[in-house]
Amino acid sequence: MRLSNSVFLITGGASGLGQATAKRFVSEGASVLLCDINDAGASIAEELGEAAHFEIVDVRKESDVERAVKSAQQRFGGIHGAVNCAGIVAGARTVGRSGPHALDLFSRVIEINLIGTFNVIRLAAHAMSENAPGEDGERGVIINTSSVAAFDGQIGQAAYAASKGGVSGMTLPIARDLSKIGVRVVSIAPGIFETPMMAGMTEEVRGSLEKQVPFPSRLGRPGEFASLAQQIVENSYLNGETIRLDGAIRMGPR
Repeated sequence: MRLSNSVFLITGGASGLGQATAKRFVSEGASVLLCDINDAGASIAEELGEAAHFEIVDVRKESDVERAVKSAQQRFGGIHGAVNCAGIVAGARTVGRSGPHALDLFSRVIEINLIGTFNVIRLAAHAMSENAPGEDGERGVIINTSSVAAFDGQIGQAAYAASKGGVSGMTLPIARDLSKIGVRVVSIAPGIFETPMMAGMTEEVRGSLEKQVPFPSRLGRPGEFASLAQQIVENSYLNGETIRLDGAIRMGPR
């Protein structure tokens, strides 16, 4: 699939990985429907021009995602791909000083990161099934955001690791499910990236994290995530896989 003249729904599009992906895709000739609960996405869409539109979307809500999909179809003439970048991080030990892990916190992380991702996948893929098949019979592509925490979850990351492990775990079965309609599914598992989630770090903590990355010894850049997302779109033989993008880091316990 070519980015040029294609339409993508991008969740978490107001900042970080989603914003970088939106900007890269538009620069390559795609149109994007930015989805986020952060209304800063409106200014991003305005910056990107007529090839972008923003909608406030809670990925957990069926009605919100259905509205976004229909908006992409009405404004841009269809939907050819989805990039799932919406997500949250929450840290808590299974049993900590104040007692057991709050169940509502665990549920919230799962609902947004895992169930929200699946909600977008199922509704976007259904819309893509109506597309005319292109080369190799392809009708669409879905890119999810997992994390190295899916494999190297640290202390206090039970909820986050479980949510991202779920994203990786469902990648292959969903790719197999959607093979009949010509929709590919690939997940990216980023390491430690320069995103708003990391903005509150002190220079000391940042330096410590950078030293853990074998090479290059720095945090990942959102543009590198966007570059890989572009390659996934354009390489039709990438399917059913989770790709680590992490500078060879393997996270320690803490």
